Amino acid sequence: MTSTGAQINIRLPARLQSATEQYVDNYGYRNIQEFVLEAIRDKIFRYNKYDETFSDKEIDLIEKLLAVSIEKGKIKDQNDIAMALQ
Repeated sequence: MTSTGAQINIRLPARLQSATEQYVDNYGYRNIQEFVLEAIRDKIFRYNKYDETFSDKEIDLIEKLLAVSIEKGKIKDQNDIAMALQ
């Protein structure tokens, strides 16, 4: 598997590195890189710092999905739609 993303290097204080290694071991991460990547994603998505725009094709697909869901009785009102979009 090849990666096309940018590589970054960080320097951690010894105590923070030790705590991070322990966290990685305790919570089943494969390595620190996997943990850091998840932590960055969590921070980005939690605070909505990502592009929320959709292409016309994506909007069309979402509308079709909603129409089929309404037709099949999976979605009955706007509360159901709001829950589906979360």
